[in-house]
Amino acid sequence: MSDVVITSIALMGILLFVLGANVTRFRVQRGKSGGTQQPTQPDDPMLVAIRAHGNAAEYVPTLAVLLIVTSFFVDSWWLDTLAVAAVVARYLHGVGMLASGSLARRTPFKEAGALLTYATGIALGVTALIAL
Repeated sequence: MSDVVITSIALMGILLFVLGANVTRFRVQRGKSGGTQQPTQPDDPMLVAIRAHGNAAEYVPTLAVLLIVTSFFVDSWWLDTLAVAAVVARYLHGVGMLASGSLARRTPFKEAGALLTYATGIALGVTALIAL
């Protein structure tokens, strides 16, 4: 497994835990003030933080597993490129979610991150199948 793949997996893991810590920060603040721990309004900063973390939790593990599995069969610039694309995608999406201020608001970072996540995941899956 290349250093690029390992670094990419580590950076995505860090992102996941930072987003989780952000949710904890909101929960602590809400707990002290007596506010709701289960927000429902799309522009509630805590709900935005929860969904940013939840979305990362949905895609980061799958991308990491695909990178690990594919690295058993492929050791080339292509896999390194997909690893970097996965990191860029997830960070773009995370920043886009948090900066949007509302789940209902579309932003270029959020949309680019989502599209790049799908493209990278599909490319990793196809690469693994072809490499068999």
